[in-house]
Formats: sequence, structure tokens, C-alpha cells
Amino acid sequence: MMFFRWLSSQTVRNAFTLRKHVRRLVAAQRDILPAPARANLERALAEFDTALHSGIKADALMAEMQKLEQAANKWITPYPNANWRENVEVILVAVSVAMAIRTFILQPFKIPTGSMQPTLFGVTSKNLMDDQNFVIPTGWERVKEWFEGVSYIHVVAAADGKLEPTEQNTLNYGRVQVVEAPHKILIFNLCQSLKLGGVTQTIWLPPDLGEAPLEYRTNLDPDHYYHKGDEVIKLRVSAGDHLFVDRVSYNFRKPKRGEIVVFETHGINSLPQDEFYIKRLTVLPGERVQIGDDRHLIINGHRLDRTTPHFEHVYDFNPATPPDQSIFCGHLNGTVAQKYHQYSDLPYFPDQETIYTNGPNTYMVMGDNTCNSSDSRVWGSFPTGNVIGKYFFVYWPFTGRFGWGNR
Repeated sequence: MMFFRWLSSQTVRNAFTLRKHVRRLVAAQRDILPAPARANLERALAEFDTALHSGIKADALMAEMQKLEQAANKWITPYPNANWRENVEVILVAVSVAMAIRTFILQPFKIPTGSMQPTLFGVTSKNLMDDQNFVIPTGWERVKEWFEGVSYIHVVAAADGKLEPTEQNTLNYGRVQVVEAPHKILIFNLCQSLKLGGVTQTIWLPPDLGEAPLEYRTNLDPDHYYHKGDEVIKLRVSAGDHLFVDRVSYNFRKPKRGEIVVFETHGINSLPQDEFYIKRLTVLPGERVQIGDDRHLIINGHRLDRTTPHFEHVYDFNPATPPDQSIFCGHLNGTVAQKYHQYSDLPYFPDQETIYTNGPNTYMVMGDNTCNSSDSRVWGSFPTGNVIGKYFFVYWPFTGRFGWGNR
């Protein structure tokens, strides 16, 4: 009966909320409240419970609520800055929940490089300085491209003169540079500055500009003399895919071949330590693997092909088409890579005769952009414990790769 009263009456719902709040305060202050205060509050709560469950009308229930509130105000010690304390408590709870979700359930991750293209895209940029006919979009077209992860950096000379070098960049790169180091907040690059003709110009950076220096991407020439109004930088930047990593599934089962996994680089020789990489899992513990000249993996003598789960796209290529970057073209060994002038320093798989035996409790992974991927063909296997989760969902940008998809 009480459930239906609670469901149908706002006053009853408010009464339950008030009772819960007073009880929480009494429990929190039980150690500091004098005995008479505790006794009066317990009596007030008991009387309120009796009235609440007696089925009295709304007006009478409102009067009982006022009596309980008066008792609470009289006997409970008020907290200083109560509103601030409550807001801070709510914020801390929200942050704790968010951190727990990030740590144990879904962790956000962004693709920094192009090693998984065309499955997942990293940060790419295109220098538009040589394309004089290209006009940077405006209006709704610019908004549409922004949702697709595309941003532009466009700098026009504000004065005549050459670009001025900075001492820091000259030392860092061994040649005259023209752009100051990015200004950061935490891990985010916000802006950079350049000087031209004694005038400092600020460059506001788009999301995920990437690791390569801006001057490298734009081919800035410190010896060029710019006139006021000349274009100095004209760059199109495509953001890398942002995705959620499933950190739950592998607590209940082992990773499967072909799944896209995120792993930490701790203990992997020749890789930066304590970073996270994303690749496709190819070799399981104890397996023997080689890469044929036909660009197919051979696991324990069995050749993988497009019928292998999770490799439908990887091996969906025309054998007569030369391998190239950012397209599906199988997996290259050193011989094939050298033949087609691709990245060929692959010490673990220099040719199709080489068979590598994976150790126990270790995995091997490879990028889908096999022509430009530093993966287990270069640095070998790593402990199974390095895997933190699997690809789950692309949430940014809004392209054809948004969502789950067949990975």
C-alpha cells in the first residue's frame, strides 16, 4: 500500500527524502552529538515514521515534515559552508564513478599514428601551400568537416620579412627553425607562435595536431622573404579516431586471434616505455609463424585468408596489385617489402622461409597498414599481461568508422 502512495503522491516522496536526509545527518554526527540531542532526534524520527505509515492526508503529512525539520535544525550541528560541501561531495562522487568506469570498464583511447589504416585512422595532415586553387571551406561546410574531424591551420603574413629562428628549436633540430614550442595545458597543445618581420603571430592548434613538428608538416622556409598578405601556413589536419577500449571482456576470456587489442609497451625493447599501442592480434602463445611472399600469415603450417575471422578485410586484396600504404594488402615480409620499396627492416620476418616460434605467455601483433607499421615484425613478441583491453567503439569523429563496425 505504501508503495502505491509513494508512486502517486509527490508529498509522500518528499517525506521519504526528508527522512532519509535526516537519518544520514544523524548517522554522520552520532559521535559528536550530545546524548539528549541523539535521543530527541531518534524520538522525532520515530514519530515521523508512525505518521508516515499511518496513511494521513497530505496536509497533515506536511505538518509532520515541518516538525521533523524543526527538530533537525535544533539538534543537528550545522556544517560550515554546507552548500559548498554538498557540491564538492557530488563532484567527487561523479569523478570517482568516471575514474572507475575508465579504469575497469571503458577507457578512452585515440589513434596517434597510421599503423592501423584503413581500419582505424591516425592523425594525418596535408600541406595545401602547393595547391593555390584550394579554398578553405567556410560556413556549414566548415562545420560539417569539423564533425568529420577535419580542421585547418591558416596563417597569413601580417608584415614583410623573414621568419625569425628561436634558439630552442635551433638546438633541438640542428637547423634553423621558425616556430616556438607549443604552449600546453596538461597534455594538450593549445597554440604556437612564430615571428615574421618582427611581428609575433599566434597559431591556434586544432585537436590532435600530432607529434610531428608543425614546421616539418608545413615545410616552412626560414630563408623565404614574405610580403604582407602572403600565405605562410595552409594545412589540413584530420584527427585520429577516438575510441573506447573494452577493459571487461578479457577478465573472463583470453584474447582471440584477429581482435584489435590495446597493450602497454612496458618491457618491449626498442619501443618507448609506458605508452599504449593498438594493433591486431596475430600470433598466440606457443605458435609457429611465417609470412609468405603472397602476403599471408602462416600459423602452424595453416595459411590465413579472408575466411579467417577478423581478417576478412586484411586479406581482401588483389594479389596483382602492389602493396601500398593505408590500404589493405595483407602482411609483408622483408623480401616483399624491399621489392616494392616499402618499410623493409623486419628482422623477425626477413623472408618467407623464416619461421618464428612464439614463446609461452606471449603475443605477437601487426598493424593493418603493413607497409608502414612498427609491429611484431620489427620488435617481436610481448607478455600477454601487457594487453589491457580490446577495441570497442569509435566515438569521434563522425565518419564511416563511427560506431562498432566489422573489425
